Amino acid sequence: MHLRHFLRAGHPPTLLSAFLYFDISFMVWVLIGALGVYIARDFGLTAGQKGLLVAIPLLGGALVRIPMGVLTDRIGPKKTGAIAQCIVVLPLLWGWRLGHDLPQLMALGLLLGVAGGSFAVALPLASRWYPPEHQGLAMGIAAAGNSGTVLASLFAPRLAEAVGWHGVFGLALIPVLLTLGVYLALARESPLQPSPQPWRAYLGVLREADTWWFSGLYSVTFGGFVGLASFLGIFFHDQYGLSKVMAGNFTALCVFAGSLFRPLGGALADRFGGVRMLKALFGAVGGLLLGVGWLPPLALVTVLLFLAMSGLGMGNGAVFQLVPQRFRDEIGVVTGIVGAAGGLGGFLLPTFLGILKEMTGSYGPGFFLFAGIACYCLLVLRILQTGWRARWLRSLEPADARAQAD
Repeated sequence: MHLRHFLRAGHPPTLLSAFLYFDISFMVWVLIGALGVYIARDFGLTAGQKGLLVAIPLLGGALVRIPMGVLTDRIGPKKTGAIAQCIVVLPLLWGWRLGHDLPQLMALGLLLGVAGGSFAVALPLASRWYPPEHQGLAMGIAAAGNSGTVLASLFAPRLAEAVGWHGVFGLALIPVLLTLGVYLALARESPLQPSPQPWRAYLGVLREADTWWFSGLYSVTFGGFVGLASFLGIFFHDQYGLSKVMAGNFTALCVFAGSLFRPLGGALADRFGGVRMLKALFGAVGGLLLGVGWLPPLALVTVLLFLAMSGLGMGNGAVFQLVPQRFRDEIGVVTGIVGAAGGLGGFLLPTFLGILKEMTGSYGPGFFLFAGIACYCLLVLRILQTGWRARWLRSLEPADARAQAD
């Protein structure tokens, strides 16, 4: 695949807009997680409360992704994204000026979930401009906006040292409003935007088993990525005694890996087939997380988490190389459903890491559980592959992937 052909095949300004919108939205979405150590100190939170606090925005994102996906199919992704960015201003103002008790933080965290719903907008916005042979790379580039988690992890603790964690919410308004301006100026609706369908037509995808299989896989790849991105700052601070800023640095390093490798996962899935990629990645991630569960020294656990986040990031790209191929006409609503499952997985992971830490006194059991789930996904994929190839996958797999597939 030549880069020149890829650039000619779609609309680069829209792809850039989708990336920026996704990037800043993700930065905002995980802001509470990036500030979790500061908030936990001020409110004296237990391990379980810490996990729940950083997970609440992820739950909010899961709840809004389906309605945002439907809106994307009905009124177009550009309009839906503009509305969402305006809504996100409200919880940022709330966190800046108020947010002085835990219930308020939970409520504004839930509202920050609208930023997490950007997934159901940015990916269709980019995807509809590109032909099937470039879907993996196009969606991988747009979805690399989850690098916004790196920005939050790297800068939020530093800014909190200077202006307090309330002030960080206020400062976040600046990139949000600037991005909204760029988005309105550059983004364009694709000429392939489908006509609005009756509401009951959108419910039809819920009767498709593949919708639920994709949702389950993505709840592990994306849920694992965003759940760890929200919780690792607390993990490094509590388990290894790192300072708040240094814990943010280590988190940013691991999160950067997942963001960097997402486009690569999409491109490799274009080359070798999405199922084949996912099988390899789930096996590798399961083994790496098993090592993390033993809580080795800081240097080793950082390497293991860096590699695991790389695998999860590539897994995100591989899943969404398959989704638009299987559901091209319903990409908005299916992206919303699958993305909601990813947000739900992200909510459950830090919640269980916190609960199991409180119950057992160790973070190890939580990572062992996650490793087991990744290995289970590998087994499920091996079973599903036969049916998928018989119905729709074979025509989409590259020739060499078909020849070498089990």
